[in-house]
Amino acid sequence: MRLLLRLFPALLFILMFSSCARVGSPVGGAKDTIPPRVTGSNIDSPRVNVPRDIRELRINFDEYVSLKDINRQLIISPPLRKITKILPSSIANKYLLIKWEDTLQENTTYNFNFGNAIVDQNEGNPLSYYNFAFSTGPSIDSLYISGDVKKIIESKEASASDKSVVIGLYRERDSMDYRQKPYYITKADEDGYFELNYLSPGNYRLLAFEDANTNSVYDAGTESVAFLDKSLSLEQSISGLQLNLFPSRKSNRYIEMKEMPGGILMTFEGNPDTIKVASLTDNLREYRVSHRPKSDSVYIWFNALQQQLGTERSENLKFSYDNGVKQDTVSLFYRYNTKNEMTLSNARGNLLAPNQEFIIKSNYEINELLTSQWTLVSDSIQQNFTAQVLPENPFEIHVKSDFKEGKKYALTITSESVVSFYEKNSKAYRFEFEADKTQNYGDLTITLSNAPAEKFWLQLITGSGDVAYSLYGKETLINFKSLKPGKYRIRMLVDENENGIWDVSDFANGIFAEPVHLFSKTIEVRPLWEIRENWDLQAESGTNMEKTPLKTSDDTTPQ
Repeated sequence: MRLLLRLFPALLFILMFSSCARVGSPVGGAKDTIPPRVTGSNIDSPRVNVPRDIRELRINFDEYVSLKDINRQLIISPPLRKITKILPSSIANKYLLIKWEDTLQENTTYNFNFGNAIVDQNEGNPLSYYNFAFSTGPSIDSLYISGDVKKIIESKEASASDKSVVIGLYRERDSMDYRQKPYYITKADEDGYFELNYLSPGNYRLLAFEDANTNSVYDAGTESVAFLDKSLSLEQSISGLQLNLFPSRKSNRYIEMKEMPGGILMTFEGNPDTIKVASLTDNLREYRVSHRPKSDSVYIWFNALQQQLGTERSENLKFSYDNGVKQDTVSLFYRYNTKNEMTLSNARGNLLAPNQEFIIKSNYEINELLTSQWTLVSDSIQQNFTAQVLPENPFEIHVKSDFKEGKKYALTITSESVVSFYEKNSKAYRFEFEADKTQNYGDLTITLSNAPAEKFWLQLITGSGDVAYSLYGKETLINFKSLKPGKYRIRMLVDENENGIWDVSDFANGIFAEPVHLFSKTIEVRPLWEIRENWDLQAESGTNMEKTPLKTSDDTTPQ
């Protein structure tokens, strides 16, 4: 007995330590895969005639829960603007609490969509797509809209991680503010499927957008968008709605001005047709402004050394501009960079595909080529060639010759033979390259049926979404020669107004993006293979489904 009494404190310590160490999941046995279960709430069933002055929602669970990405996943429709508290925050609880300051609207159904934010504490099992709805009126609205949304063309602004797509309904009124969150809002899942639930009858405008900055508000010019060409008169539920996201139009506006080799670069948005720029600085007397229609870049070229601009100290250069929308004055503290000499580089690598031109890239706009002293040599024999600068890209030199496959070439460009407005190449260049063999490439011939009457771009798209090859015109028999082996998707962009650019969506003015067509299968190009494909564009539905009239019923897919 005495021995037991002596051992009792040690045994008690061991029991206490082991009990503390065993907090969490039990060791062994089947893994818990059951999500948390709701046991009750502060808003009792049937969740109607809820007082408008209620200020919180509390939901109880049968186990400890935590919240994962709640600020990103929780969607409240209609939105509550003044959320003051969301629990649990850092410590798990057996309840979820949301507090707000807003007074609820009368006769309105509120839906709290938690997505996959509610998970159990031990295993992280989500309570998937959990919704909690209640009404301040006598009944809960039961209409819904469901469908799929997909992205047709990747925007450059959104990163690969920005996958959240918001679908919202705005109540149609004389004045609608699309800079506010939608009245009803949801998010598409990873496969593009979406549901808007607990909707009341009425007239709405539907808007879907890629919410790159997660503010649940459409930001024109930076986020892809989809919308319908007319309002929705919602009297019955809609299922099977198909939406396609397209890049959105940027507003025509000035962005910035910065120093560049040879002068100053002014950047705009919105593909302006013309931009007028003039110097307001007395010291800058001689300069050249170049801007191609629909380009966002304006180049101001000048000889800084000759006019002594920014050579001793920074100088404030002022310019006026007129982009057709706004006239304004901007300035830049300019300092001449002594390293800003004209440089030439090989634009496409040292292996030249068959039947292709050798292309040289310049960091200055090229105004003239003095090719009389240039030489193109293969096996110590001079070759005939021509060199030109294409109007659509004055920063490139295209060299043509009868390049023989398997042969090595050396192109020598003498100094001061590539001329910009106020600069020449100060040193000679020698470019060595080899004409690759035909056996390393494949060909693709596409025969189009029911092609558009307007001009179009036919493009081959890589797996990463880049445009590898592109042809522009109206031909219905299209040959892509000397393609690099690989897998490609075929895409057609229709230039309906034939202005030379593919026009994106303009939601503010209700203008849809110009048509896009995607070929149904992936093409695999192999060396020495010639692939032939027939593409009937009338047989596939195209991508501007937003222009299709809607039929609404309880169980009918919109046509």
